[in-house]
Amino acid sequence: MPGGRLTQQERQQIALGLADGLAYAEIARRLDRPTSTITREVMRNGGPTAYRADLAHRATERRAHRRKHTPPRGQGAPAQGHGRDDEAVREYEEAFTTLLMQQGLPKMTARVLTCLFVADAGSLTAAELVQHLQVSPASVSKAIGFLEAQGLIRRERDERRRERYFVDDDVWYQSTIASARGVAKVAETARQGVSVLGPSTPAAARLENIARFSDFISESILRAAEQVREVLYTKPEASSGGTAESCPDC
Repeated sequence: MPGGRLTQQERQQIALGLADGLAYAEIARRLDRPTSTITREVMRNGGPTAYRADLAHRATERRAHRRKHTPPRGQGAPAQGHGRDDEAVREYEEAFTTLLMQQGLPKMTARVLTCLFVADAGSLTAAELVQHLQVSPASVSKAIGFLEAQGLIRRERDERRRERYFVDDDVWYQSTIASARGVAKVAETARQGVSVLGPSTPAAARLENIARFSDFISESILRAAEQVREVLYTKPEASSGGTAESCPDC
C-alpha cells in the first residue's frame, strides 16, 4: 500500500469524512493517499454506510496476524505457480473484489468470483475456496448459489465426484447479455406505464423517454456483445488438410 498501511488515526479521519458525505477522492486528498486505497479500505470494511474505524483497524490487525501465522499452502489450496508473488496476487484479488463490490455484488460473492477469475484452471472446489478465503463452507455455498443463479458460474463433478465451480471464457458475454435483457425489461415496464397514466400526461412522456433510452441501450449492448464475441471467440476454420486456411492477401 503506497505510504504504508493505514493508521488508526487515518481510519478515524476516513470515518469522519464519510459521515460528512465526502467523496473518496476528497478523503484521499486530505490524507495524501491514493483514492483506490480509500475505496478498498471502505468497501472491505462494511461500505460507506457501515464503516467504523475501530472495527476496520482490528480487522486489519487480524488479517495481518493470520497471514503471518498461516502455514504453507496444502494440496487443497490453489497454488500460484508461474513465479508469481503471493502478496502481489493477494493485493490484486482485494482490488478486483473491491471493484465487484462497487458494481453491487455482496462481499463474499465478490471474493468467490474473484478467486475463480484468477485461477488458471478457471475452476475450484468448495474446499479449495474455503481454504483460500479462510471462511466457512456455508459462506462459500451461499455465494456459489447466488453466482449460479445469475448465470456467472456453472458446477460439474470431477473424477473424484467433487463439485467443481467454473467460470467459462465467455462469462462476461453471458453477464452482459443478462444485463441488456434487464435494461430491455425496464423499457417494457416503462412503456406499460404510458398507457396506464395516459399518453398526453407529463408522467407518461417521462416514461416514454425512459423506454426509448432503455430500448436503445439494450439493443446497442446486445449488438456490440455479439460482434465482440464473434471476433474474440470464433476459432479459425480448419482446411481439409487439418490446418487453418491462410489469408491469400496476408
